[in-house]
Amino acid sequence: MASGNSPLTGEMLIGATPVTGGGEPLRGINPATGEALDPVFGGATAADVQQACSLADEALITYRETSLADRAAFLETIADNILKLDDALIERVMAESGLPRPRVEGERGRTVGQLRLFADLVRSGTWLDARIAPAQPDRKPLPRVDLRLRNVAIGPVAVFGASNFPLAFSVAGGDTASALAAGCPVVVRAHPAHPGTSALIGTAIRDAVAACGLHEGVFSLLQGPGNAVGQALVNDPRIKAVGFTGSRAGGLALMATAAARHQPIPVYAEMSSVNPVLLFPGALAERGEAIGEAFAAALQLGAGQFCTNPGVVLALDGPGVDSFIAGAQAKLAESGAQTMLTAGIHAAYDRQVGALAGHSAVATLVRGAAPSGPHQAQAALFETDADSFLADPRLQEETFGPSSVLVRVPDMAMLRRIIEAMEGQLTIALHLADADLPAARTLLPALEDKAGRLLVNGFGTGVEVSPAMVHGGPFPATSDGRSTSVGTLAIRRFLRPVCYQDMPQALLPDALRDGSAVPHDLVN
Repeated sequence: MASGNSPLTGEMLIGATPVTGGGEPLRGINPATGEALDPVFGGATAADVQQACSLADEALITYRETSLADRAAFLETIADNILKLDDALIERVMAESGLPRPRVEGERGRTVGQLRLFADLVRSGTWLDARIAPAQPDRKPLPRVDLRLRNVAIGPVAVFGASNFPLAFSVAGGDTASALAAGCPVVVRAHPAHPGTSALIGTAIRDAVAACGLHEGVFSLLQGPGNAVGQALVNDPRIKAVGFTGSRAGGLALMATAAARHQPIPVYAEMSSVNPVLLFPGALAERGEAIGEAFAAALQLGAGQFCTNPGVVLALDGPGVDSFIAGAQAKLAESGAQTMLTAGIHAAYDRQVGALAGHSAVATLVRGAAPSGPHQAQAALFETDADSFLADPRLQEETFGPSSVLVRVPDMAMLRRIIEAMEGQLTIALHLADADLPAARTLLPALEDKAGRLLVNGFGTGVEVSPAMVHGGPFPATSDGRSTSVGTLAIRRFLRPVCYQDMPQALLPDALRDGSAVPHDLVN
């Protein structure tokens, strides 16, 4: 059946086969109304996980050796199939997430765009990192053997759908796109909050697998509540890497499982970040109120449910700080409460905001409008002093939602102390005027040690899908600060190098044969 007409049946996909899981069932829930959505989805059993991983393992050898043109066409076919889902997809995402239509349509565009970006990358062949060091039989004192290198797919990859991006970080999101681009079959564990959305996207990928004549094990989709399905997936010996976006507790649990295996595997987990915003005196004097207004808008984007949400503001103290606060207060006070993704996320947000409001060293600067419906987040901005912030790690923890803590910092020495004491971050934003540049320059080495992306006069929300993007950072922002989950460098997570020594031309992969059209480095 064509992707655009696929009904929701409550089934998973084990390769090409729709399967009614015999495990614990689940249903999507509309967070705006509390309504349970049809159909009921059967959860995966241990046997379902094993079958999906077995098919992925069977598919590996043929899929990783598909031609660059064929693999790129496969990624583009997935993108086309997602667009064919049309309003059926948009409306289901809205129902399962509470997100407004413009946000969902924009996220669909990003999802399709990154699939096409990886298709272009695959065609280029540059990601193979092909290198040829020809034999030098006459070299003295010893001859040199012929050496050739390329990257190959690491193996089947387990991908976990994210709660806050039902499309762009989920079934066909960046982890799946980059793993498929690398030549890795993928087994996705759908996020329990988005079973219908995941099923629709799953059919788009399944149909692309069939249309492109690939082994059915290139893609499977598993459903199920709780942690059992995910733990079984990471424990399966045929899985060779994991892509995860979610909570710190969830990421650490998967990392522990992966490390305890007989053959440990890498887990690329994006977990926790407060994304500090640094406010310098010159910028505050020039436009403090405007920065405060822009900050308030960034804080509330998507009900604050972004991994790059500005959760901490480090402001060098002076009269400009009050202008910033005034701008932020005015914007936040008039803002309406927004529906959060799930009841559980909303409950956790309320607990954390309540703890901040009751902290003896914290003052509440402003709260947004009170909720008018279920599971709505009331925005919050708090203030504390630098000594208290350094003394209590709880003040540095991520609050997932539209809440932030402003820290008044007396001088540059204290600002450096705070930066050096903080954990790793996805982003750090600096708000600067020309007069602030010398001071900012002295901090750059410390900032580079703490974040994967540094930006000026903006906020980290909004991650451009680009070859130059880094969406990663030192722990706990990610489990491996050398990686990114957005942009073309994401493919490197799912590759490993292989060297071929004195290999006859007939046995060499196409990319390393003499006269290959694939770009390569020739080493003299």
